[in-house]
Order: sequence, then C-alpha cells, then structure tokens
Amino acid sequence: MSLKEGEPVGLGTGLQAGAFMGLYLGFSLAVISVLTDPGELKRLVSLMCIPPMFGAVLLGPFLARRRRPVFLGQQPLVQAREILHRFNEGRGNWRVLSHVKSDGMAIRIDMHNLSNVTGVVDAGLVLAEQYSIKFIVGQGASNSRQPELRNKVLSQIEDKVSIARRKRSAKSIEVSPEPTVKYVDQQKKINRAILILLPIVSFFAWLEMK
Repeated sequence: MSLKEGEPVGLGTGLQAGAFMGLYLGFSLAVISVLTDPGELKRLVSLMCIPPMFGAVLLGPFLARRRRPVFLGQQPLVQAREILHRFNEGRGNWRVLSHVKSDGMAIRIDMHNLSNVTGVVDAGLVLAEQYSIKFIVGQGASNSRQPELRNKVLSQIEDKVSIARRKRSAKSIEVSPEPTVKYVDQQKKINRAILILLPIVSFFAWLEMK
C-alpha cells in the first residue's frame, strides 16, 4: 500500500457495516432469548430487528470515515523494477521481469535463485518506505530449494526494521510503510473493542432475560 490514502468508504457502506455489527449482536441476544424463554417470539423478533437499526445509526457515521485500501497500479512495479534492475543475473537466473511482481496491494520480490540477497533486501527496504514489500523466501524447511534463505532474509530485516512494520507468513516476509502500520493497529484496536464489548453486552442481556 502506498503512502497515499484511499477515499472514505462512504455513508452507505458505513451504515451497512454498522447494521451488520448490530445484526451480530441481535443474533447473539436472540439465541440467549430462545435459551431462556422460547415462548417470547415478540422479543425474539425485536432482538433481530432493533440492534441492526441502532448499529447503523450509531456506528454508521463513524465507520463511513474508514478509508479504502489503495490499489498500487503499475507505477510502483515499474519503479521497483528500475531500482532492482542492477541485480539482474541473466536469463535462467534471477531477473526483475520474472522475480519482481505486484499483487495489487504489495510488491512481491521472489528471493530464490539470487546471488546478492543482501543487496536486494536493502533495496527492497528502501521501497518499503513507500509501498508494502513481500519478500518471497519459502518456508525454510530442510527439504526446500534454499532452506537457509528465509532465516538469512529475516535476520537482515529484523536488524533494520521495527517489529511493528514486519509480518511473517508461511512463505513470505512482508514489510509495510509506517502509515500502513498505523492503519492496521487502529483496525486491531477496533476489532479488540468489539470482541470485548459484545460478550459483556450479551452477558448482561442474559441476566436481564433470565
């Protein structure tokens, strides 16, 4: 993701998201209602209808300010290939045309069949100041093509990039620019708050309906 922020998702999408969160809460309360008093059909219908409305009204305007992810397009890929072009090793070996690609949200740099791993990682980290960079390094298993590649790249990244900006998956190591990290952290805080509040609300509702 580049430093440029995407457009806000808009009020319509925000209202839908708020209603969906309210529906989740309403469904949880409806389950509690059925377990405590199956004969209260009127209350069951109310729990399925009212929370989505409140969720849309209360949370919709707030969620509408969330910004969409920015699609990278072609320019960052062109820039990455220009910067990494000097590491080309010829046909059949590591080349930017075959080993540097984009998935739309991040630049993917395949580190396999590469001699100058250190140089490419350093150049990739410069790009990571503006765009999310995924270093494809494999799983690091003993039976893989280059079992030492993952640890070699990871150790170099750990020395130069804070833990908040890097993320490991099964076959890649991703480094994100600072604004992206802040966005992800904010999303995690919102998700954590939802996970904490929903069970609490459900518990007090259960006590009320018991």
